[in-house]
Amino acid sequence: MEKDLKTKSYLSDPGRFADLINGVMCAGKEIVAPEELHDMDSYTGTFYWTGVKDKKGSGQRYRDLVKKAAFGINFMVIGIENQEEVHYLMPLRCMAYDVGEYERQAVKIRKKVRKQKGISSAEFLSGFTKESLLQPCVTIVVYYGKNWDGARDLYSILDFTNIPEELKNVVNNYRIHICEVRKFINTDVFRTDLKQVFDCIRFADDKESLYELIMKDPDYKELDEKAYDVIAEYVDADEFMDVKKCIQEGETVNMGSAFKEIMQDARKEGQIEAIIETSREFGAAREDTVERLMRKVQLSEEEAKEYLEKYWP
Repeated sequence: MEKDLKTKSYLSDPGRFADLINGVMCAGKEIVAPEELHDMDSYTGTFYWTGVKDKKGSGQRYRDLVKKAAFGINFMVIGIENQEEVHYLMPLRCMAYDVGEYERQAVKIRKKVRKQKGISSAEFLSGFTKESLLQPCVTIVVYYGKNWDGARDLYSILDFTNIPEELKNVVNNYRIHICEVRKFINTDVFRTDLKQVFDCIRFADDKESLYELIMKDPDYKELDEKAYDVIAEYVDADEFMDVKKCIQEGETVNMGSAFKEIMQDARKEGQIEAIIETSREFGAAREDTVERLMRKVQLSEEEAKEYLEKYWP
């Protein structure tokens, strides 16, 4: 839950929101301007369900993030859904979000139309004139997991077995847009710290490559706190959050310093484990191992005993 909240807070920034859309959907071309983005209510409608023993209920549907992008006198609605796990009904879920947005717009138009004079009975009944238009809407799925093996369009979750091709062809498909963060290689399309965040998540399981990446990129020396927090959640939350207080300067964090401390701690931990394992193999006494840890790794007696309990219970 905390990870989801941090990611939403991070991407809610207009600059990053625009950068994500431009980088993922427009190959880095600056189409969406941050100053032309406006917040919207994430509520997209109510859904109803029937459960066991015909038990019925309802719930409200909310997007993760949604903003209105202005283009001249028009605008487009853009939604972002953050996913850590594959959702195998994602095409249906995204379609529901988009339909909910169009229905929300239609309700607003209906209220205005039915107050107009001189409209036809069909227009009054529809709550929509021949000249009325809805603003376009799109949803982008940002996936942080390792491999999206779910459906990417509506056809993929429909059973067309024995359905004649002539009838299949008249069923409308619905394609969804998925950004797989761990497979997004061309991060140079980004102009904000999305580049650093995407790169770190991409190398999250390869600490050596991640360390090399951070040491080479000077932007990691003054990384925005929210960007750091998101990286910490997907790389190694506990370790990165532990060292954050020691290296934070105002609203920025030197991630290079953080990683150095973590790597040093990891090497120290490995050395301690090796000493204890060697002592066990050669039948050394626990008391002698404690003394060796104090001498070799400069641990206090209490620390040495704690490590002994951890690796030689």
